[in-house]
Amino acid sequence: QMQLVESGGGLVRPGGSLRLSCAASGYSFRFFGKWYRQAPGKERELVARINGFGDKIDYADSVKGRFTISRDKYYHTLYLQMDSLKFEDTAVYYCNTGDRDHDYWGQGAQVTVSS
Repeated sequence: QMQLVESGGGLVRPGGSLRLSCAASGYSFRFFGKWYRQAPGKERELVARINGFGDKIDYADSVKGRFTISRDKYYHTLYLQMDSLKFEDTAVYYCNTGDRDHDYWGQGAQVTVSS
């Protein structure tokens, strides 16, 4: 059974760092990996993505230079390193992967940036 399990969310002060992890079971991130976030009252937005080969990585302008997406070498875990966090980064973060026939999502991890 395919499952994506996220961890690493929490409460952090502005300027701090967090690392989100998304562990896949019954599947892998060999095709692509994406991180989305959804803040209260806002639509879900794409934050970062990495392709299957790992040679194409894109970030939302709002996180460019502060967030880093990566995978482990076995394609089983997706990461999002978040540095220099801001109040506006507060949201529920979701990992995502799949193929042409499947679309898988993590359960969501709350990230709260507050002083």
